[in-house]
Amino acid sequence: MQPWPKTAAEAEEIQRLLRPRVSFTGPDRFDTVAGLDVHYRGDDELSAAVVVLDARTLQVVDQALVHGEAAFPYVPGLFAFREIPALVQALERLSRAPGLLVCDGHGLAHPRRFGLACHLGVLTGLPSVGVGKTPFVGEFDDPAPARGSWSPIVLDGEVVGRVLRTQPSVRPVFVSPGHRISLETACEQVLRCAPRYRLPEPIRLADHLARYGTVS
Repeated sequence: MQPWPKTAAEAEEIQRLLRPRVSFTGPDRFDTVAGLDVHYRGDDELSAAVVVLDARTLQVVDQALVHGEAAFPYVPGLFAFREIPALVQALERLSRAPGLLVCDGHGLAHPRRFGLACHLGVLTGLPSVGVGKTPFVGEFDDPAPARGSWSPIVLDGEVVGRVLRTQPSVRPVFVSPGHRISLETACEQVLRCAPRYRLPEPIRLADHLARYGTVS
């Protein structure tokens, strides 16, 4: 955790410096998968949650919850700087490091190709993927209604993610690699973790923990 920025210019410079460290090659199988989410109580009070699932059974094996305050003002494209300190604290409270981080946010699909999932992956060294509920950047077509259908997200001529249909005829999610994972593997893992609902189970349960203090 480098000295945290105080201005947007400082934050953008950190993104520029860390961006070359991102890798999109890594493992394609994981024993555990962690969902990360943050719930806000007012403008700056927040609760950061991490829920770790067995990758095969999707049963909860670990969890952590941290209450605190946003570490940076709200600025589009710099949202990671608000949440990462609390999320890292939550990760440090786990009994062991998870195999994959599934972040409620974006990774490569970001104006500077360095969203929350990229930033958190580089800081922790863990494979990471971003799963956005809404689009942030790029152009895309609506995928076919069948589960598993997808279309590319294209930004300035580069494919930065996929619009992925996790459930039949349900609104898609916006998947982009964060760190140490390919786009193909990222989408495979998101689908594997979303057997019943639109959102992958790790994120869905992390959202519940952040809001209510429990995963059930």
